[in-house]
Amino acid sequence: MSSENADASTENDRPVWDVVVVGAGPAGASAAYAAAVAGRRVLLLEKAELPRYKTCGGGIIGPSRDSLPPGFELPLRDRVYAVTFSMNGRMTRTRRSKQMLFGLINRPEFDQGLVEEAQKAGAEIRTGAAVARVEQHGSAVPDRRTVAVVLSDGETVLARAVVGADGSASRIGAHVGVKLDQVDLGLEAEIPVPPTVAEDWAGRVLIDWGPIPGSYGWVFPKGDTLTVGVISARGEGAATKRYLEDFIARQGLAGFEPSVSSGHLTRCRSEDSPLSRGRVLVCGDAAGLLEPWTREGISFALRSGRLAGEWAVRVSEAHDAVDARRQALNYAFAIKAGLGVEMAVGRRMLKLFERRPKMLHAVITGFRPAWKAFAGITRGSTSLGELVRTHPMAQRALGALDRKEPDKATGKAAGPGENAAEDTGEDVGREVSPVE
Repeated sequence: MSSENADASTENDRPVWDVVVVGAGPAGASAAYAAAVAGRRVLLLEKAELPRYKTCGGGIIGPSRDSLPPGFELPLRDRVYAVTFSMNGRMTRTRRSKQMLFGLINRPEFDQGLVEEAQKAGAEIRTGAAVARVEQHGSAVPDRRTVAVVLSDGETVLARAVVGADGSASRIGAHVGVKLDQVDLGLEAEIPVPPTVAEDWAGRVLIDWGPIPGSYGWVFPKGDTLTVGVISARGEGAATKRYLEDFIARQGLAGFEPSVSSGHLTRCRSEDSPLSRGRVLVCGDAAGLLEPWTREGISFALRSGRLAGEWAVRVSEAHDAVDARRQALNYAFAIKAGLGVEMAVGRRMLKLFERRPKMLHAVITGFRPAWKAFAGITRGSTSLGELVRTHPMAQRALGALDRKEPDKATGKAAGPGENAAEDTGEDVGREVSPVE
């Protein structure tokens, strides 16, 4: 029941939780942890039994590490020091670093660990609890300070504030009215490999810019298993499947049977999409929060989940609708000021990538400051938004690349360096010296 009013109950003597979080992924577990650390009564609802598999590359970049609970030990399967870039299997270059770029995890272990941290902080968890809907008005709601979370079996759970973290097909997001402007299809295979193959990939990932505009593929090593996947815009299902098949074959992995083959839709919010409705907040995939270019979502889930948990505490303390609305708007401001800025830059990067992938490939693999920026982003020492905000050269470069200038020969949009990007073909297999 509510920590603020321990006697709070309905006529049926049902407890009223301070915060109910729906979904026990990284966003939901982070929200539950943040609210529980603040001393509130928190209930975390998850429809599946834990641990459960999630389609995800499992890359843990700097912002993700920085957002973990204090003392949390990452269940890393590998540490990445090198990245091989290619253009649909061609123009291959490998860049190496003396320092770790990012880590790789399996989602079942990672998510379970985060849930356990939330439990240690005082949150309670119920698995096998599917949420059908939330209600903020009507007979199920005893007063204006309460939200009713209705489960699929008909049970009603009451809360002073609700956080929706129930994934990209979120029921809570539908209640809030989340609007999306980008939907992508990711296909992935978990491929067990023999020790000789695993050793060849240890410490190195592959990122392949794909044949479909805006698409790319990846190989992430995790001990005796390689996570291999591709992603592209929804609506290109058949082409995306062919890309994955060709991509796997090019790596010499077609002869190994995947232990898991899966697919998943990622969804990015539109800039004017709401992040709350009444006493209900959304975060992570449920809010459409992820980086539009790379579709990286774990760091966005952890960061937005923590903020949602912190502001849900304030919403739970609000005595009227006006104060609840004020706290919810503060949450939205915090999201837009941080993650929103990164998403805006990511959208520009995606448009550039869709138009000029070869040039982007040439810049990242052949221009040392661009590689250092990539390394800084993965380590967490900077971000896309910070780069554009604080580095005049990055501002000028992205501004110039944004502009569409007609190419005299083709009449298509082209920009500075477009033709030069074709010259990268002569550097196939080249390895570039480590960045400090």
